Amino acid sequence: MAFKPNYNQERANRNRSKQQKKQEKLQRREEDAAKRKAARGDGEPESDKTPHQD
Repeated sequence: MAFKPNYNQERANRNRSKQQKKQEKLQRREEDAAKRKAARGDGEPESDKTPHQD
């Protein structure tokens, strides 16, 4: 006889895989943005970009 379905565990697994997929997509997008930024030559660190005070 088959096991009784565990809906909470199945939902947790689905949510976990969705979250992992989101994180991978975000990581890919950040890497692509960094590559584009480096190709443009805007790879300056944020600490060098201080606002001018007149």
